[in-house]
Amino acid sequence: MYQLQIIPRTLHFKQPAGTSRGIYTTRRVWYLLLTDTVSGRYGVGECAPLPALSCDDLPEYEEILQAHCREVERNGCIDYEALRPYPSMLFGLETAIQHLHAGSLQLWATPFSEGRQGIPINGLIWMGNFDEMYQRIEEKMKAGFRCIKLKIGAIDFERELELLSHIRKHFSPEQIELRVDANGAFSPEDAPRKLEQLNEFQLHSIEQPIRAGQWQAMKQLCATTPFPIALDEELIGINERERKIELLDTIRPQYIILKPSLHGGIQGSQEWITLAAKRGIGSWVTSALESNIGLNAIAQWCATLQPSLPQGLGTGLLFTDNVDYPLHIQGDCLWYHPEEAEPDLKQWLQQ
Repeated sequence: MYQLQIIPRTLHFKQPAGTSRGIYTTRRVWYLLLTDTVSGRYGVGECAPLPALSCDDLPEYEEILQAHCREVERNGCIDYEALRPYPSMLFGLETAIQHLHAGSLQLWATPFSEGRQGIPINGLIWMGNFDEMYQRIEEKMKAGFRCIKLKIGAIDFERELELLSHIRKHFSPEQIELRVDANGAFSPEDAPRKLEQLNEFQLHSIEQPIRAGQWQAMKQLCATTPFPIALDEELIGINERERKIELLDTIRPQYIILKPSLHGGIQGSQEWITLAAKRGIGSWVTSALESNIGLNAIAQWCATLQPSLPQGLGTGLLFTDNVDYPLHIQGDCLWYHPEEAEPDLKQWLQQ
């Protein structure tokens, strides 16, 4: 028998996080404490929809989550089809169950969970003014990152080109891989010209150059782009398998980026990856401003995919009130240290 408790929390950013949806200073999450009433074992999951972005960012979020938790209590399992429209809830439930079954934060047995191998990650440069972004780039390069991702579209495009030029003057593509994320900032009319300008800096890829929902325009861009395009926001709300196939077959991107809280939980993200791979479309995994509870679950699952490309998993140091986990960024990799003591999550949640 399962018992599920929903524990809402507001997390506080150490410094404001600038995104395409505005600036975040706090983060609302719902933790799930799942207890096996027979054995007493427990698991914890994190439900963390992003405001104005997640397809399940709804006013009645907690009521819907409560109803699905009661179903899991009654049936002892997840109704995946019923939860397709609610990816962040599905992610929280499936990772709480995985935690309970694993009996530790090593959710899957991999070289990563055993502390023998790190996951390569990119260094993320948050949106900001020119000086702020310049300083952050310098810090990431000094820290040893070999892949840097810049969020663009917040300041003047010419100034953003200057930032890219600065990096390329000092580091070749073999030394530093550059990715940019436009978060849909370009218009379909301007995008081809801007992609040509960006191509001068030998970028690995650009995420979401135009806003989501413009399938034909994005299809044309992906067919003519001088360097690869990766879809991110485009995948949000595309929860049914048939619609996923339709999107991939229509747009034919070079990459897709999976965020389990946004794109169908673990099972839904795995479905995206499998469908994309059949079409010769690459992918990588990214967290979406979760606390260490969600980040660890994403990283542990990501390690089962044996990733070779840098992943987007370096966000565990964002909050003043995060729970300590045996996760550490060393150089340009995320590592799990199983020799360190795991936190008492039940006690932490009940504080």
